[in-house]
Amino acid sequence: MIDISESVMQFLLAFIVAAPLLGAAAALLPAPPGLKGKSPDQAVLRHGVTVTGAILLAALALAAGFDHDDPSRMQATTDVSWIRALDVRIHLGVDGISLPLLVLTALLTFLCALHSYFKPPAGPSPKAFVALLLVLEAGTLATFAVLDLVLFFLAFEMVLVPMYFLIARWGGEGRRAAAGKFILYTLLGSVVMLLGLLLVGIKGGTFDMVALAADNGRGLTTSVQVTAVLAIGVGLAVKTPMWPLHSWLPDAHTAAPTVGSVLLAGVLLKMGTYGFVRIALPVAPDGMRTLAPYLAAFAAVGIVYGSLACLALARPGAKGDLKRLIAYSSVGHMGFVLLGIATLTPTGVNGALFANIAHGLVTGLLFFLVGAVKDRYGTADLDTLAGATGAALYGRAPRLGALLAFAAVASLGLPGLAGFWGEMLALFAAFDPAEGLSRPAYLVFMVLGGLGTLLTAAYLLIVVRRVCMGGPRPAGEPELADVRAYELAAWTPLVALTVLAGLWPAVLLGLTDPAVQQLLAGGTQ
Repeated sequence: MIDISESVMQFLLAFIVAAPLLGAAAALLPAPPGLKGKSPDQAVLRHGVTVTGAILLAALALAAGFDHDDPSRMQATTDVSWIRALDVRIHLGVDGISLPLLVLTALLTFLCALHSYFKPPAGPSPKAFVALLLVLEAGTLATFAVLDLVLFFLAFEMVLVPMYFLIARWGGEGRRAAAGKFILYTLLGSVVMLLGLLLVGIKGGTFDMVALAADNGRGLTTSVQVTAVLAIGVGLAVKTPMWPLHSWLPDAHTAAPTVGSVLLAGVLLKMGTYGFVRIALPVAPDGMRTLAPYLAAFAAVGIVYGSLACLALARPGAKGDLKRLIAYSSVGHMGFVLLGIATLTPTGVNGALFANIAHGLVTGLLFFLVGAVKDRYGTADLDTLAGATGAALYGRAPRLGALLAFAAVASLGLPGLAGFWGEMLALFAAFDPAEGLSRPAYLVFMVLGGLGTLLTAAYLLIVVRRVCMGGPRPAGEPELADVRAYELAAWTPLVALTVLAGLWPAVLLGLTDPAVQQLLAGGTQ
């Protein structure tokens, strides 16, 4: 920890939330003559790298100044009145639960901007692309930083429009239908969620999330809590995505540009599970206890379903798209996050938060790598990659092949890498759920989760065998470009953090555990 005053911490958090919006507005303005470089397009892409880089530095400074000895306390707080008639406040703060997600969002957005600078997206004006990327970052960062239910909803919804246009304007085949499905599902879920948030705020007498968490549901009847969790949970479950509300995700990932897929998997899905931990668990504990077994059941089915879908796509002759396969794998991985939350135990919730970060790192890396493979071959079709083209990445692009294999084994939960700890803790928690929950039922969920890990290993190893160990390069086929310098720069932080989180999980668990313990005990400071 670096000794930074509270006022500086407040400024850093406010800057992190506001700077992307200011940067987005600036991106739409004409570039000054001295900053245009080779072209205005290059200037605006460089602007995106600069703004996201400054936000990442601010997030790292915030993490460095964070009091790691007291991670359960809300720090860098700002609390000013915004809409007096409704008692809506601009209330910002960060604790051990939200800090890792802020840093992850800032990191992935910077890496996406860096990737886009060296490989500009094919589509309309880069001005709009950079502006949308920054608005998307603003909404995501605000979701993890705000402590008012109304602001949370506004931030939660802010990401929909930029992601819709990133898919619809810069995506691949079927992009308009995929973008329409994405926004239709998420908007419908959000309408229901808004009703639940309003119910909590009206019945609880405040929209302040800290005050509601401290009250720990004592001001809400059990029926109100159950209704609120059901309504809020629908909106959060769509964004997570939870089976069977997941069907928008594979289409969105398949059609999205590479950076859109990275951000969609790496940070947008985390907004749903974060809402369960930040709002549903402390604000409506009785409602969560009533509905937790159903949430766990959907999570367990989602784990197995996602893995079986990936196995079906991975088999020869299925014409499976590699991006679509990784999208379905997210349904399974996020199922572990939901299962951990549904145990209502510190072990399970800590595992869920750890799995959130691990999924962001590993799946973000996977989508970067699949984008690189598609860029080189012109397709992400598994049969094409493993057949006619003779992919054999180990022989033709050994570093790219090695990175793809590394990301695959990290995703399947190999011990020593980030993917292992969150899923293991979720299964441990299912073995011994919170008091009042049916242990036999959770043992069934644990077994289904364990089966899901075996199926995950099966389909990922099949992918590695088919793509990395395919047939030899046909005679006369051109050489394949290996990892380029800008790709190495964008991917190395994700590889390093995946190894660090796997070998030293206490770095993350030491942040989340005190905050989770206090949250489950009844509120935050």
